[in-house]
This record gives sequence, C-alpha cells and structure tokens, in this order.
Amino acid sequence: MSQTGQRLQDEGSRLQVVVAGATAGLISRFVIAPLDVVKIRLQLQSHSLSDPLSHQNLRGSPIYKGTIRTMQHIVKHEGITGLWKGNVPAELMYVSYSAVQFTAYRSVTMLLHRLSSEENRLPHAAESFISGATAGATATATTYPLDLLRTRFAAQGNDRVYTSLRKAIWEIGRDEGIKGFFRGLSPGLAQIVPLMGIFFAVYESARLPLGRLELPWGSGDATAGILASIVAKTGVFPLDLVRKRIQVQGPTRSLYVHRNIPEYAGTIRTIRQIFKQERVRGLYRGLTVSLMKAAPASAVTMWTYERVLNFLINHGDGDSIDSTV
Repeated sequence: MSQTGQRLQDEGSRLQVVVAGATAGLISRFVIAPLDVVKIRLQLQSHSLSDPLSHQNLRGSPIYKGTIRTMQHIVKHEGITGLWKGNVPAELMYVSYSAVQFTAYRSVTMLLHRLSSEENRLPHAAESFISGATAGATATATTYPLDLLRTRFAAQGNDRVYTSLRKAIWEIGRDEGIKGFFRGLSPGLAQIVPLMGIFFAVYESARLPLGRLELPWGSGDATAGILASIVAKTGVFPLDLVRKRIQVQGPTRSLYVHRNIPEYAGTIRTIRQIFKQERVRGLYRGLTVSLMKAAPASAVTMWTYERVLNFLINHGDGDSIDSTV
C-alpha cells in the first residue's frame, strides 16, 4: 500500500507514473507469458475433447484439454520456448499498454477534479470507473497492432507462419493493409471499457481497507488486485475470446496450430456463430487459465507499480519534474 495513504491516481509526476507503469508491465508479462500462450491456444480451439463429432474437420489440429495438459503438449511438441511464443511483441505491448494506461488513468482523474468542486466531486468508485474505462480504451487502441501480433505468434505451431516480427509486420501490411493490424478492435474496446472500469473501481474500493488488515497470504494491494481481476475478467471473457478468433482471420487463418479455425466476420455474428456451433461453453474456452493468469498478472502489476512509484517519489527530485498534467 502507498506509504502516504494516497489513492493510486493522486500519486507521482507524469514521468514517474510512466516509468512505474512500464516497469510493472514488463515484469508482469514475463511472469505470466506461458499461461497467456495456453489461454490463446484454448481460445482458438473450436473443437472439444469431449465431443467426437467436432473432430471431423481437425486437419491435423491438436486437441487441448486443461491448462496443465495443454502446457505439457506444447513443451513436448514445440519445446520449452513454445511457452514464450509471441513474447517480444507482448513485452512491447505490455510496457506500452501499462505506461499509457496508468498515465491516462491519472490524467483523467485529475481532469475530473478540475471540472468539479470539492463539494460536488464524484464518489470514489464512480471516479475510478470513469478513469479506468477511459484509460483502458486509450491503451487498447494505441497498442492494438502489438496485441494482434502477439496472438498470431502465440498461435503458431512448428510450421511458422511468420519467421520474424519485422516480416510479420511487412506481410500483414502487404496482404491485409492497415486494417489487418486492427482486426478484432471492436470487441477489444467493448471488452476493455467495462473490464478496466470494473477492475479499478473494485481495486480502489478494496485497496485501502484490505491494506489495513494483516493477511496471512500477502499484502492488501495484491489481494485487492486479485479480487478485482476475477470479477472483471469473468464478466467480459466472451468478448476476449471473440477478439482472439477475429485476430487470426485473413489469408493465414488455416496456417496456425489450429488449422480448422472457422471464418468469422463481425463481433455479434461471431458470438452467434460460436454459440450455435459450440454453445455457451465455447464462449468460455480458456476461462480457467485466464483467471489463473489474471490473478498473478494483476497482483504483480499493481504491486510492482506502487513499489517502483514509491521508490521514484522517495528518491527522485520532485522539484525537477513537472507534477501536473
């Protein structure tokens, strides 16, 4: 918890917030990369181990079942490095995303303070929701091409679709145009606004009360991050799955590790198609590993962010850095 007891968006200068956010994203991404690859593989799987009828059009696609067995399958057939496929664009995305997110969150909150008087100020939960939703949407749109590249690299099997990040960028631009880098942005934005809004609202509401408790399993900051992640992730997970499936559409759709990925177009039609073919269960493929990933990722992000920010505040020269927005 913050040493000063201040709320998250009131702390630090712009430069300190950017550095702390980028550092938090970098460390968090590396820690949870294997779980992220497993989640993407499960989300892209349109067939099920328990449904033999869905195996008729596999075209050599693997059949994943469960987090541990999927991880074991990847290591067996692709090596340990297979669990870090797409990590380069993912690291770039997470660093950029975290920096933009925390900066926008703080900036929007301070703008809300300027637009309202002390007596008419919004409740803390509402303020956190607005700031979190705006920050999430801004960060998502800004870093989306990196998110798409991360998904496509993580979806590659031993037969590589793209041999390098530079070649992937060139080939997508050549074959799909600028729109190709933004496939699935609509469900991405539809997901991130409530996701980050709910996350920051729950986190800010729980952070200070939990921080006063002596918890046997860790700090109040980490516990608040875990609680906020579970609530937010579960609510918007179908949109995250739809985003992933749309991201791998295009001329390379049948070349990934799952060679039977259906053709999708549009968020609503994709949801209807998945529901028709795979029922409700299909919209929640990978939810378990997503929640497993969300808890340590958010806890590491928030814990690292606040420690780095406190370090910068305590050891930096506050007078030399502009602390206004």
